[in-house]
Amino acid sequence: MTGLFLIIALALLFDFINGFHDAANSIATVVSTRVLSPNAAVLWAAAFNFLAFLVFDTHVASNIAKGVSPEVVTLGLVASGLIGATVWDLLTWWWGLPTSSSHALLGGLAGAAIVKSGVGALDLAFFGKTALFILVAPLLGSAIGFGLMKLVTVLFGGRSHHRVDRLSRRLQLVSAALYSLGHGGNDAQKTMGIIVAALIANQQLAAAAPGVSQHVPFWVVIACHAAMGLGTLSGGWRIVKTMGMKITKLEPVGGCCAETAGAMTLFGATALGIPVSTTQTITGAIVGVGSVRKLSAVRWGVAGRVVWAWVFTVPGAAIISAASLLLLQLLGVPV
Repeated sequence: MTGLFLIIALALLFDFINGFHDAANSIATVVSTRVLSPNAAVLWAAAFNFLAFLVFDTHVASNIAKGVSPEVVTLGLVASGLIGATVWDLLTWWWGLPTSSSHALLGGLAGAAIVKSGVGALDLAFFGKTALFILVAPLLGSAIGFGLMKLVTVLFGGRSHHRVDRLSRRLQLVSAALYSLGHGGNDAQKTMGIIVAALIANQQLAAAAPGVSQHVPFWVVIACHAAMGLGTLSGGWRIVKTMGMKITKLEPVGGCCAETAGAMTLFGATALGIPVSTTQTITGAIVGVGSVRKLSAVRWGVAGRVVWAWVFTVPGAAIISAASLLLLQLLGVPV
């Protein structure tokens, strides 16, 4: 049982790191438009990260728990996957790059599973769908963000800038709350899925039959949302600067459209049980909003750096987790 407790603690640590690493996703726009101060923004985001458990079913957690064959999953494999994802998150946070904690976690799991038992250990349909949404999520966020900004421009283009700005500042509190709900609803479930996989591996929970949604204990749901909320409270100012200030210049109306577009994408993906990158979703939405004015309003060099970080996330986390698994084997730890 000691090993299981350590795995759960490591998973919640990852969830906490996910919170402060991805806090920028929830607060970057509302901070950069000066609607909220950084301290107020993280309190606002953390509260709705936690409250997301009241809104969403655990479809994402169920799919992640079954992403690797139960016969292959051991505590050592889960530990290796978490180490790969956590190390990658810390490295990219230090570099100020808004990478995907979701894909780091899935890459970590996949890397450890492939080293142990080959590609056949993975649910390829689930991983394929997740890989597809690496492209779909930012494109969808960008398209919705562009559409919303265009619509607002048409509807309110003739009104005074002061009136539109004042209304947008109020609405951005709502859009930031919705985005934080979507963030908590999708991202916290990824850690839930890992803990459930560890519980099944340690025979503390029965694996669901094929085609049946995996049960997620309520204490796991609450613990993961709490860990993410606390992580968000710790902030992620390095990445806030990249997301909210370097990609494009945002005003409250643009921030409101970007957050609403991101929230719509996350709500849809979570309802479908697909783990998507909140980072990629909000970045796509910000680019879509910024490109309404003109394409040159987007700093494509910064956006390009972000995209390259996305590309390297899955293999980077997978390599670290694979190395961790091999190291555990060398140390005689059963994996």
